[in-house]
Amino acid sequence: MTHLWVRAEQRPNEDRVGLTPEGAKALLDAGLRVTVEKSSVRAIPMQGYIDAGCEVAAENSWPKAPADAIIFGLKELPEDGTPLPHRHIMFGHAFKGQHSGKALLDRFQAGGGTLYDLEYLVEENGRRVAAFGYWAGYAGAAVTLKTWMAQQRGELCGPVGVYSGKDALLADLGAELDALDAEKPKAIVIGALGRVGTGAADLCEAMGVAVTKWDMAETSSGGPFPEILEHDLFLNCIFARPGTPVFVPQDALGTARNLSAIGDVACDPDSDYNPVPVYDRATTWDAPALRVAEDPVLDVMAIDNLPSMLPVESSIDYAEQLLPSLLTLTDLKSGVWGRAEATFREFVPA
Repeated sequence: MTHLWVRAEQRPNEDRVGLTPEGAKALLDAGLRVTVEKSSVRAIPMQGYIDAGCEVAAENSWPKAPADAIIFGLKELPEDGTPLPHRHIMFGHAFKGQHSGKALLDRFQAGGGTLYDLEYLVEENGRRVAAFGYWAGYAGAAVTLKTWMAQQRGELCGPVGVYSGKDALLADLGAELDALDAEKPKAIVIGALGRVGTGAADLCEAMGVAVTKWDMAETSSGGPFPEILEHDLFLNCIFARPGTPVFVPQDALGTARNLSAIGDVACDPDSDYNPVPVYDRATTWDAPALRVAEDPVLDVMAIDNLPSMLPVESSIDYAEQLLPSLLTLTDLKSGVWGRAEATFREFVPA
């Protein structure tokens, strides 16, 4: 019997989960065994999983799970160097040359386990079967707007946290915006036709921020793009890949510009293809904005787990997208799972 073990998340500020109680019930009805770890932070209460009929395990007990269990989480495992003998479903961030990726793959090689990277669960046409993109864009635009509002007060953006839902987020932003004696900023979103860009643009429009929407047609020239510097906010919603143009080059830091806040929602500063090469590290919930220029001011927001700011909405949305693939876990050698394992084997041969 296929056994899915849903682990508790161990990364700080990570309250999301990739399986709802309703999804767990669907898996159980399909004949899968489902174990859910207790969690002190999960946004969706444990009782729902219990009522669905899931088995319950202690928080962070996954290393002692049965050898045949498939361990399912979202974000990174603790970087303790231990071998990984299980099959894991998670965002590994290991196939694009990231510095921490090699260490993770070495752990799989040492333990004989397998990584089914959620970013590489794709249909035959290469389209991802599930993504958090919309809520990443939504939250990323919110924090970028908070960064700009802090600048109007002569400050650097302070810590951000979890919201109970998007209405609470909008109310918080609205109150902060109303307290300012300033015109609302102008924003430009690149990647506006995708899920990430749609979320970013929706947040801007909900706050009455005028937004220019660009996608591939507007950036196909390869740049430069002086129009970006004419906006107050720039939201990058395009993931770095070969051929991605540079949107804000280093020499923009000292030039005359309106641009004062960048939201790099894609957040890939380690990539050789980073289209926003004015910063070199991700930001955090405690310090969401990195100041990269003083005259005029330019701050970069590059938090890499933005959807966790809205953990309920983002979990439900993502889990609904992923469930059809989880229902096919009984056949790991074909379909999305076979393709994901093939990608893994390019880096860690069997």
